[in-house]
Amino acid sequence: MKNITLSAEERLIERARAEAARRGKSLNQLIREYLEELAGQHEPSQEFERLRELSRLSQGRRGDWRFNRNEVHERS
Repeated sequence: MKNITLSAEERLIERARAEAARRGKSLNQLIREYLEELAGQHEPSQEFERLRELSRLSQGRRGDWRFNRNEVHERS
């Protein structure tokens, strides 16, 4: 793995670090994931983790509804 040096405004770095911490990651890890996405090198497990994170953050809920196989096969 190769190291790189980035320059950015201090406030931007502070906000990015806070966001990384909120996601339970380091700023380095967050930037590496962004670069992988940008370069199209996402691993399927990373895609799953991203979907899981989006699901966790989602405000949508299914309520009390449950899938019922018999209802699906009933004919009107």
